Amino acid sequence: MTFAAFLTIATLLTLGAISPGPAVLMSARTGVTEGMRTGAFLALGIGLGAVVWALLALSGLAVLFRIAPALLWAFKIAGGLYLIYMAWGMWRRAPEPLADLTAAPPRGALSAFRLGLTTQLSNPKPAVLLSAIFVGMVPPGTPVWVLAALLVYLFTVETTWNTIVARIFSFQTTRRAYIGAKTKIDRSFGGMLALLGVKIAAT
Repeated sequence: MTFAAFLTIATLLTLGAISPGPAVLMSARTGVTEGMRTGAFLALGIGLGAVVWALLALSGLAVLFRIAPALLWAFKIAGGLYLIYMAWGMWRRAPEPLADLTAAPPRGALSAFRLGLTTQLSNPKPAVLLSAIFVGMVPPGTPVWVLAALLVYLFTVETTWNTIVARIFSFQTTRRAYIGAKTKIDRSFGGMLALLGVKIAAT
């Protein structure tokens, strides 16, 4: 693989990471409700989830989906339902007061990491995108160290971007604005997540 090809793939991975979706939405909400620390652990889970999808793509996930399209359909339905379930939780808990971040964070590091991982794995969009990138652009016989470098880059860009999103939404000015309209904002977040879930399941 040439360096130019590597840069092209890296650019596509970056665009995929920063595109709006459930992971970015969850990072924004976690940053504003639970702070930067929790958002960073969430971002680590999102990054690992992307690597899992990439490894599955390299293992022939795209071929499997072509052979058994019902499997992709099942993935999409299950992922969409899980996102709708999370959206319902946001909607239902919207009127609850915001936790005090001067005390212990309301969510532990492992819990935040697990939420990021499950959010990423419940969205088949990265699976389809990464399959297209890795199967379509990584030639057979590519050295293992190049594949490892791509996976490290993918983890880094996913984690970094979602950490940045969480950081932006964790600022006190953002948090104060959020407190003033928590119920409406949480229900808006929940509604957007539910719509993403329906879109994933239906397309």
